[in-house]
Amino acid sequence: MRLMCMTSSRILVVFTLVAVMAGISLAADVTGKWTGQVPGRDGQTREVTYTFKADGETLTGSMTGFRGQDLPISDGKISGDTLSFIVKAEFGGNSMTWNHTGKIAGDEIQMKREGSRGPAREFTLKRAK
Repeated sequence: MRLMCMTSSRILVVFTLVAVMAGISLAADVTGKWTGQVPGRDGQTREVTYTFKADGETLTGSMTGFRGQDLPISDGKISGDTLSFIVKAEFGGNSMTWNHTGKIAGDEIQMKREGSRGPAREFTLKRAK
């Protein structure tokens, strides 16, 4: 009976370690540069680059492309394969705020950007090589 309890407790420990490791590996690694084409007015697209740094569930970084400026991201969060963040800009006395949400799938992120002027925009980011 004692041998059976020791074996059961070892199995439980191994199972717990495997579950913890699986949970850690589920968090997608988005750290690095990502590029994409954001649809704009009249069917035109604009190239954008996002630079992300993930630290646990906290996401920081910047967006480059809107009028060539680097804009910091704020309120960045990452959970599993989902991320969200805000980009704010000030141009000519006008404030603009874009809310971003995305779903990570390997080396692509399906993004949705909403806010400021115009309709929501959906686009794909690809990991820069």
